[in-house]
Amino acid sequence: MPQNRMNRNKPLIAIITALCIYGQAYAQRIKGSDTLLPLTQELAEDYVEKHPSEEVIVTGGGTGVGIASLMENTTDIAMASRRIKFGEKMEFAEEELQSREVVVAYDALAVVVNPSNPVDSLTREQLEAIFRGKITNWKEVGGTDSKIIVYSRETSSGTYEFFKESVLENKNYMASILSMPATGAIIQSVRQTKGAIGYIGLAYLNPYVKALAVSYDGGEHYAMPSVENAADGSYPIVRPLYYYYDAEREAEVSPFVTYALSPEGQKTVLGQGFIPVDFEK
Repeated sequence: MPQNRMNRNKPLIAIITALCIYGQAYAQRIKGSDTLLPLTQELAEDYVEKHPSEEVIVTGGGTGVGIASLMENTTDIAMASRRIKFGEKMEFAEEELQSREVVVAYDALAVVVNPSNPVDSLTREQLEAIFRGKITNWKEVGGTDSKIIVYSRETSSGTYEFFKESVLENKNYMASILSMPATGAIIQSVRQTKGAIGYIGLAYLNPYVKALAVSYDGGEHYAMPSVENAADGSYPIVRPLYYYYDAEREAEVSPFVTYALSPEGQKTVLGQGFIPVDFEK
């Protein structure tokens, strides 16, 4: 797998110099998905190195926050780890905005446990039962006699929505699930809790948590989350990652979006542990 570059203590806001439009200083604003945050920070820094007269400000907060900010005109691009919802499209229409959608990368979602956990693999059905509270002890899935502590992203997260759709088949999470505000919080919690399980984007994997092999065919075939397995279709939990923007701002956002989709930008996508847009699923 390509070297993961997200653990370089990059600031949560990437700010670089000034873009002048119609004689006024203008900073392009990008906000939303925490999954896309490290990738977009890297793209923004690389982009501004090549365009030193421009400024790009990147912040997280979750997919829902990014899309809401786009409607409120407090961001130019919304980063999203799920597709825009029908209700959100209706809100855009009410504000006389026309959203544009661009797939900038693909991401494999990794199911992670504490490194001390002897369980190495789970089926989709077992995952569904765990996250719905039907399986509550690790011994029920081949582990030790210990309680399962279930961590999830909060409801405004696109990752929360995608996991619910793909793994739970749109059934509800358990009522007592522990919701975390960001991916880093899930990693820290799983690292510190022996019975924990959670899910994170592939680019966030590190030695402090253990990824599980997953089967979507009842246990006949298992695959580990990796760029290679996501690209060849053997790993099943894969999703597109999006940029959304208002069509009226296309002239302002197009140069950065074009760079993100360029061969150089997609090389950064791969280097960050994501899957380029032209991969064959």
